[in-house]
Amino acid sequence: MERARTRVGAAVFLMLILGRLGNALEVPLDPNILEGLPQPPTITQQSPKDYIIDPRENIVIHCEAKGKPHPSFSWTRNGTHFDIDHDPKVTMRPHSGTLVVDISGEKAETYEGIYQCTARNEHGAAVSNNIVIRQSRSPLWSKERNEPIRVQEGVSLVLQCRPPAGLPPPIIFWMDFNFQRLPQSSRVFQALNGDLYFSNVLKKDSRNDYICYARFPHTQTIQQKQPITLSVLNHGSAEERKPTFLIPSGSSSSKMVLRGQVLELECITEGLPTPEVSWSKLSGEFPDNRTSILHFQKLLRIVNVSEADAGEYHCTAHNRLASVLHTIRVTVKAAPYWISTPRNLVLAPREKGLLICRASGTPKPTITWAMNGIPIENSPEDPNRKVEGDTIIFEEVQTGSSAVYQCNASNEYGYLLSNAFINVLSETPRVLTPANMVYQVIRNNHAFLDCSSFGSPIPKITWFKDSQSSTLEGDPYLLHENGTLEIYVAQALNSGQYTCVARNTLGIAENHVYLEVKEPTRILKQPEYKVSQRNRNVVFECKVKHDPTLIPTMTWLKDNGELPDDERFLVDSDSLTITDVTENDAGTYTCIMNTTLDQDSASAELTVVEATPTPAVIYEQPDPPTDLELTDLKPKSVQLTWIPGDEHNSPIHKFVIQYTDSLHQHGHWHNLTDVPGSKTTAFLKLSPYVHYTFRVLALNAVGLSNPSKPSHMYKTNPAAPDENPSGVEGFGTEHDNLMILWKPMSGLQANGPGLQYKVMWRQKDVDKDWTSVTVANVSKFMVSGMPTFTPYEVKVQAINDYGIGPEPAVVTGHSGEDLPLQAPDSVQVLVLNSTLAEVHWEPVPPKTVRGLLKGYKVYYWRERSLHKHNPHHVKQQVLTFSGNKSHGMLPGLQPYSLYLFNVRVYNSKGEGPASSTLQFETPEGVPGRPSFLRITNSNLDSLTLEWGPPNDHNGHLTGYTLKYQPAVPSRQVDIATQGWFIGLMCAIALLILILLIICFIKRNKGGKYPVKEKEDAHTDPEFQPMKEDDCTFGEYSDTEDHKPLKGSRTPSYRTVHRDNSDDSLVDYGGDGGDGQFNEDGSFIGQYSGNSSTRETAVGHEHSEAPSPVNTTAMNSFV
Repeated sequence: MERARTRVGAAVFLMLILGRLGNALEVPLDPNILEGLPQPPTITQQSPKDYIIDPRENIVIHCEAKGKPHPSFSWTRNGTHFDIDHDPKVTMRPHSGTLVVDISGEKAETYEGIYQCTARNEHGAAVSNNIVIRQSRSPLWSKERNEPIRVQEGVSLVLQCRPPAGLPPPIIFWMDFNFQRLPQSSRVFQALNGDLYFSNVLKKDSRNDYICYARFPHTQTIQQKQPITLSVLNHGSAEERKPTFLIPSGSSSSKMVLRGQVLELECITEGLPTPEVSWSKLSGEFPDNRTSILHFQKLLRIVNVSEADAGEYHCTAHNRLASVLHTIRVTVKAAPYWISTPRNLVLAPREKGLLICRASGTPKPTITWAMNGIPIENSPEDPNRKVEGDTIIFEEVQTGSSAVYQCNASNEYGYLLSNAFINVLSETPRVLTPANMVYQVIRNNHAFLDCSSFGSPIPKITWFKDSQSSTLEGDPYLLHENGTLEIYVAQALNSGQYTCVARNTLGIAENHVYLEVKEPTRILKQPEYKVSQRNRNVVFECKVKHDPTLIPTMTWLKDNGELPDDERFLVDSDSLTITDVTENDAGTYTCIMNTTLDQDSASAELTVVEATPTPAVIYEQPDPPTDLELTDLKPKSVQLTWIPGDEHNSPIHKFVIQYTDSLHQHGHWHNLTDVPGSKTTAFLKLSPYVHYTFRVLALNAVGLSNPSKPSHMYKTNPAAPDENPSGVEGFGTEHDNLMILWKPMSGLQANGPGLQYKVMWRQKDVDKDWTSVTVANVSKFMVSGMPTFTPYEVKVQAINDYGIGPEPAVVTGHSGEDLPLQAPDSVQVLVLNSTLAEVHWEPVPPKTVRGLLKGYKVYYWRERSLHKHNPHHVKQQVLTFSGNKSHGMLPGLQPYSLYLFNVRVYNSKGEGPASSTLQFETPEGVPGRPSFLRITNSNLDSLTLEWGPPNDHNGHLTGYTLKYQPAVPSRQVDIATQGWFIGLMCAIALLILILLIICFIKRNKGGKYPVKEKEDAHTDPEFQPMKEDDCTFGEYSDTEDHKPLKGSRTPSYRTVHRDNSDDSLVDYGGDGGDGQFNEDGSFIGQYSGNSSTRETAVGHEHSEAPSPVNTTAMNSFV
C-alpha cells in the first residue's frame, strides 16, 4: 500500500517555519498532542479589570483556566476569601471558575468590590487580575428651574449643562423640542464639558428650547435638563472686541495624559467678530496618522499617545482686531506596559532556566514576584531559585518543583499581572511534524523541511537523506535551531526521502518526510493579436508547459479586470473562445496559468471590425466525434482527446463526455462533463476503483450528434474513501437505546472493496471521548443501555480495505423517549357558556417529560344530563394542545350537563398519567327540536297537531311555541279563470264573512271563553300577560272550569296543562305573537287588550301560538 502523503505548498510551509524561528525555544503545549503531560494552571479567560455591570442583569464574572489535571477554582472579595457556598445568590459554573450572581430581589451594588480568581491544581496556582466590580449609574437630573436669560446682542454667553455624574460618564448633546440637534458653528459650539458656548450672540439665537440631554451609554438611558430660554436684545450695534480665551483661561496651562490614551486639547474663545483658531506645536509636527482637528478647529485630538507627543502646544485665536496666543504644556505619563512578559518554561530535571519580566512606564514600575499566588518572600525557600529584580534564575531544577509564578509591575497609574509556570518534566523525544509529509517546491527555489519536536530535555535534531548514513550539514543545507532543514537552491537531485532524528538523554524518535522538486510553469504558445468581424467567433490560445504532476488552472483577464459575466466567453484549460463578437469585446486579454506552486502569464489584443454578409446555408446536427484517445494516465485523472465530426454549417457549441462503469453499473451511460465546442481535449477527474469507458457527443444549434465509438477501458486503482455516508441521524426506538441511521454509500462512492462504516457516538456536553464500533455495509446500528432522551453527538465514517474516509460531520440526536412521569398540576376549569369551557393547568417540569414535549391532551366526557329524563351515556372526547400552552377551550359541549375531564402530557412515545378527574356543569341552553310533529283529525275548519318532547332538553322546558301559516297547494292547471271556481270562491268568502260577523258580535257581548276570562281575571295570581317583545302569550290557568280554547279539542287520553309538567320553562312561557285572526278566518293568536298589527310574510301570512307543556307524553294542539 502506498505511503500516505500530505501535500503542502512552498509558500505555506515557508510561513510556518519563519513563524517558528521567532520562538524557537517555545515548547508547544497543544492538548491534542501532549494530552497526557502534567501542566500547571493557565488562566485563559477573565473579566476586565474595571468591570461596570448593568444593575438590571445578572452579574457574570469570568474566570477560565486550563491545566492537567483540570484546576479547581476559588475567589477572594476585597482581599478575603469569598465563600460562595454560603451565598445562595452566587453560583459557579461547572468545570469553570466563572461566577454568576442572581441579582433578582437584590441590589447589584451589594456585590460591588474587588474580586480575584485563583485556579489551582497539584502543580501550582494561577491568579487573575483584580477585577473591580462597579454598578453602572444613570442618576436623575436634580430638580431646577431655569430663569430666562436676556443678553445684549454681541456679548459672549455660556449655557451650562452640568449633568449628573454617572458611571460611566454620560454623552452630552443639545437638542430642541423636536429632538433635532441644535446647529453648531465656529461661533456656537459645545465644549468637552457639555456646556454650550457662544463667542457672540445674535438676534437669531433667541429661542425657548435650548435643552441639554445626557445619554448614559451602559444602560442606554437619556436624562433631560429643563429647557433654557434665551432672549437676545438689540439696543444698538455691539462694540467689536479682540479675542479672549474662555477655556483654558489665561495665557498658559498644563495637561497630563497617559501613554496609549487620547489627548484632547480644547481652545474656546470669545470675541467680535468671531475669532479663528489655529494650532501648532513647538519644536515638532503633529503625527499625521494619529492627529485630527475637530469642532471648527477648537479641538486638537491625538490618539494612541506616546512619549514623543509631550511638549508645548500653541493655540492661536485671531480676528481683525488682534491675535492672542495660549500655550499648553503637555506631559506624558505611562501606566506599566510590557517590554517582555515571562514565558512558560518546561525544563528537565537539573536543567537551568530564566523567567524574565520586563515592563516600562512613567514613573518606572516596581516589579514584584509571587509563587502560586503567595508573595515570593513568603514562599518556601528554594536553594535552586534566585530572584534578581525582574528575573528569576533557576539552577538545576528538581522534580516536584513545578509552580506558577506571578509577575506584578505597578506604578501610580496602574499595574500589570502575568502568570508563567515552571513545569519540570522528564519526557522522551517525540516528533510533532506529521509522518510522511510531502513538501513540494519549484526548481531553483528555497525548500524548508519541518521537524517540530518535543522532549524534556529539549531534543537535538539531525537530518539524513534516503539511505545515507551521514548527517546533512553545510552547503546546500542549513539547519535552523528549531530543527527545520533549509535547502538554498532546490534541484531535481534534491528530491527524495528525508529523515529527521530527535534525540535527548532519555531516548530517540525519528520521522520521514519527502521533498518533490517540480519543473516551473511556462507558457509555450502565447495568445496572438486578433482582428475579427462582428458576430464571428474568436479563439485565443495559451499553450502551457508545466510539471506533469501539477494541475494547472487557467485564468483570463480583460483589460486587467475580470472577464465580462457573459455566456459568450468560454474559458478552457488552454484557450479562450469569444462567440458572436461585438465592438465592446475589443481590448487586451491576458491568460494566467497557475499551479499550486507557481504561475506564468501572457497577453494579446483583440480588434473588432464590421461584418460582411454571408450566403444562406443549410444547417444539420454534427457528425459524431472520432478517434478517441486516452493520454496522461494518472491514478485519479486522465486526458481524453478526439477529432470532431463535420459541423454541417452549424458551429459546435459543446462536446458532452459520457462514461460507463463496467465494474458497478455495466451498460449505463452517465454524463461526466462537457467542454466548449472549440476544445478537442478534456482533462477528466476520476474516482478510484472504477472501470471507465468513455464516449463523446457533439451539440450544435440543430441538435445532438450520435455517440462516438467507445474509448478503451481505463481502470482506476482502489483508494481510501473520500466521502462519508449522508443522511446520518440518531434517535431512539426504545427508552434505553439510540438508533444511528445513515444512507449507505454506493459502490462508486466506496472507492474500493471492503466497505465498512465506523459508527461513533458520545453524550453531548458530557463525554469528551467517542465510543465507536465498525460495522459491515449496513445502514443502521443500535446502541443499547442509554439514559432516556439524552442528546448524543453521532458521526459515521466510511472505511474500506485501503483506508478511512475524511473526518465526518457531527450530528446531534437523542436516545429513546419514555412515557412522561408526571401529570399536570393545578388543573382548573372556567365555564364560559352553555357550550364552551376553558381548562387551565400548570406545565409539567421538562425533566419529567422524558422526551420531546409534543403537547397536552384534555380528555372529557359527558357523564349525564342534569335533566332526569335524558339517558345516561358516556362518550369520551379528547382535544390536543401544543406544548407551549397552559390552557385550552372545550367547545361543542351539551348544555345543562355534568362533564368530567382530566389532562395528560404526551411526547412522541405516548401519554403520561392523567391528572385528577374534575367535573363541571354547563348551564341551561336552547332546547332541541321536538322529536316528531304530525297532523291528526284533519277537518274542514280544524286539525289536531301532535308532537313529542325534544331529545335534548338542555334545561327545564317551560313551553312550546307553535308557528303556522296556510299552505298553497301546487297547481298543475290554471283554474283561476274557470267559472265554477270563481263561484265557489265567492261562496266561501261570503261564509267566512258571516262567521267573522258572528265572532265579533259574541265578543262585543262579552261571551265566556278563555281569552275573555283572562281579560276579566286581572286579580288571578296565575295570570301572565302577553309578551309584546316576541309576540307570544303568557300561560295561565282557568281556575273555574279549565275550559279549552273555543273551537279546539283536547284529546281524551291526555289533558294538556302545566300542573303535571316536570320541565316548566317559565322564562320561555311568554314567547309568541299578538293574537289575531287572518282575513280568511285562520287563528293567529289569542286576543290581548292591546291592538295588534298583522305580520305578513312574503307570499303567505303566518301566525304563532303557545302551548302548555307536558314532557312525559305526546302533546297536541287543535
